Amino acid sequence: MKKTLFFMACCLLTALASSAQIPALERVEPMFWWVGMHNPDLQLIVHGDHIASRKVELNYPGVKLVAVHKVENPNYLFIDLRIFSGTVPGTFPIKFIKAGEKPLTYSYALKARDHSAGRAQGVTNKDLIYLIMPDRFSNGDPANDSFTNLREQGIHRDSMFSRHGGDLQGVMNHLDYLKDLGVTAIWLTPEIENDEPRASYHGYAVTDYYKVDPRYGTNELYKKFVEKCHSMGLKVVKDLVHNHAGTEGYTILDMPMKSWVHQWPKYTRSNFKYEAVMDPHGSAADRKLMLDGWFDHRMADMNQNNLYVQKFLTQNHIWWIEYAGVDGLRLDTYPYNDPEYMAKWAVDVKNEFPHLSIFGEVLTPSVVTQAYFTQGNTVNRGLDTHLPGITDGAVKEAIYEALNGKDGWDNGVTHLYDVLAQDFLYQDVSRNVVFLDNHDMSRMLSMVDEDITKYKSAMAMMMTLRGVPQMYYGDEILMKNYSNPDGLVREDFPGGWSGDKANKFTADGRTDKENDAFNYVRKLANYRKNTAVLQTGKMMQYLPQKGIYVYFRYDDKKTVMVVYNGDDKEQTTKTDRYSERIKAAKTAKNVITGETVDLSKLTVPAKSTLILELIGS
Repeated sequence: MKKTLFFMACCLLTALASSAQIPALERVEPMFWWVGMHNPDLQLIVHGDHIASRKVELNYPGVKLVAVHKVENPNYLFIDLRIFSGTVPGTFPIKFIKAGEKPLTYSYALKARDHSAGRAQGVTNKDLIYLIMPDRFSNGDPANDSFTNLREQGIHRDSMFSRHGGDLQGVMNHLDYLKDLGVTAIWLTPEIENDEPRASYHGYAVTDYYKVDPRYGTNELYKKFVEKCHSMGLKVVKDLVHNHAGTEGYTILDMPMKSWVHQWPKYTRSNFKYEAVMDPHGSAADRKLMLDGWFDHRMADMNQNNLYVQKFLTQNHIWWIEYAGVDGLRLDTYPYNDPEYMAKWAVDVKNEFPHLSIFGEVLTPSVVTQAYFTQGNTVNRGLDTHLPGITDGAVKEAIYEALNGKDGWDNGVTHLYDVLAQDFLYQDVSRNVVFLDNHDMSRMLSMVDEDITKYKSAMAMMMTLRGVPQMYYGDEILMKNYSNPDGLVREDFPGGWSGDKANKFTADGRTDKENDAFNYVRKLANYRKNTAVLQTGKMMQYLPQKGIYVYFRYDDKKTVMVVYNGDDKEQTTKTDRYSERIKAAKTAKNVITGETVDLSKLTVPAKSTLILELIGS
């Protein structure tokens, strides 16, 4: 079946599709734009039946028609406009004229930018991100569960590969729950249309870049979602996919040109090796396979060396930020993209939204590999990527080693120390996202063998180390499973659907064990939210001794001491070794229990973590 599907895709890639069923003027994108943008230039992509046979006319003060580009496929025009400073918002017709026929007209709107406070404000180390797969969180509107004009029909909650019916309204219905938990930012896996025939729920095979998937809601509802989050003091992270597109999108089914995507004689998958991009001794063939190979049969690899593709992607992302006012961007599969384009993209986006935050998905246990993709050319790459931060997979793996490994010269908790000691490689490590799991990997509870003590230690480290902490939906209620396959870690949040046997959004619906975990996370998250030193304070760590690892977060006003016992038995340790940071403090408050602790000697149970706010330091 896959070979057949790919053969069909190849036909589309090598012979542009028939336009028999395409309307005379199918679409113009971006559908509208704004005056007062930093970049005055705009390129419209126009799709319609032999639209290239028509002449383009427009007349609006402050708008200049710079050029009209015809490409290989006559069903496309690319129109370059310049919108001068001082242009007044308004609407004007764009006419597509052909002798002997009635002109086709598109009414184009230029809008005023929204400079309201709190839009595109950035997600920083002051925040706690909560990652949600909308299809698996809550079904707030059963009326949008299925549409007859989409390829995948119905919801089937008994199948891990099918749609389950979660949507934007479902997330909006539970914002109070997230606010109470201590969350300050919400990251949704892509809510954009994925009109694929199978497993379309994950969102990473976009088929319409300018449209929220109708099974999640509408563009207008997404904007309301962001506005409601902002009204509650919550931020929003939008998930973007530069590298690939779903094969059922109009630009793939009827490509503007053969070079719109990376072409191969036969289906060729990426080698998925970051090192092929990094290696100074590497072959051009390996680098090309990494960057240009396809991610999957149904994920066409975008050719970012194509200037039309570049403008199409960049403008779409700017459009969504300005339209909805999102605060940050997560960039999927970052290392697979063209490096020069991504550097330019970051500059273009930041020019329009200076406070917006951006972090790229870089999944590796190597600090050097992560740093290679971050901004500043800190590892002598020869290119400044302008990427502020990454998903810190090296710290994630090091936390698990600290929890599960046996302490030694470079393993166990010492490995975590070693990883953090390499933070000098980053221009600003506070922008890295510290996480324990996500939708592509085994859940944290399973990774620590369902040991609640280790679970709490993992949460403690995630929320007290430098960087931006990010948790995955359901971790706070002890959702578990291994990513084999990944659908097992994408189960529905219990209580998100009418008729669910249990409602884990409420204390009454949770077991005692789940409430214990939930209350621990809530206590810690809210303490972090109200404690500046855990957000922006400096960090000092000490070499582990006999499995005891100690680090501090501190500023001029407050010091928090974190003590982790990586040993399999309870340990008591004297604290005189840490006098440089403890200073004159004799006691501390246990952040979780509220108890006052004598700092001269600390007793820490096996695999446990103490979070201590120093008194009188």
